[in-house]
Amino acid sequence: MKYGLIGRNGRMGNEIYNLFSEKGHQLVFSYDKSGEFFEEKPEILIDFSLPEAFNKVIEYVDKFKVPLVIGTTGLDENQIKQLHEISQNIPVVQSYNFSIGIQVLLRLTKLADSLLKDVDIEILETHHRFKKDKPSGTAKMLKDVLNKDVNISSIRVGNVPGDHTVYFGTLGEVITISHRALSRRTFAEGVLKSAEFAIKSIAGFYTFNDVFNLTIN
Repeated sequence: MKYGLIGRNGRMGNEIYNLFSEKGHQLVFSYDKSGEFFEEKPEILIDFSLPEAFNKVIEYVDKFKVPLVIGTTGLDENQIKQLHEISQNIPVVQSYNFSIGIQVLLRLTKLADSLLKDVDIEILETHHRFKKDKPSGTAKMLKDVLNKDVNISSIRVGNVPGDHTVYFGTLGEVITISHRALSRRTFAEGVLKSAEFAIKSIAGFYTFNDVFNLTIN
């Protein structure tokens, strides 16, 4: 696979580059704060940058006309709307978390919510000190599957890749469902699965849940 990577020198960018290189894939285009590298047209674009670079991402998608996998967090409603618009012409895989374990956490959270009545629900997420958006995109995904007004608490400390816990509490007991990322490699592995999925897909807007469903079926 010949791929382009926006946000090449970021934490996730480096992790993606290392894993893709290990698997024999070739970086032929990149863009970040240090500038642009171009060798040839990529077969797919991967974006793990910042919301401020979103217009540049759209510019490159329009230029290369290839599938896009985007994991940038902190996107606003208008930017998500733009992704839906461009997905009419190319495959777009968008997610705030590319971990298979998080997909399991989402399903367990939804199941617990359907079984438990009259409970207090809280979400706690912890990330490294450099993460700018708060709460995390994954915490928002958890809130979305609960489909109700749930408080989210955020902690920014050290170099934590990502911890997420959902608490269900009654007057007699507390149930917790948690996921802990031990390294960013797990996210990079999900990005690779998503890239392989997008290259084979028709135009449309997809999430990592679509990729996950393919993986387990």
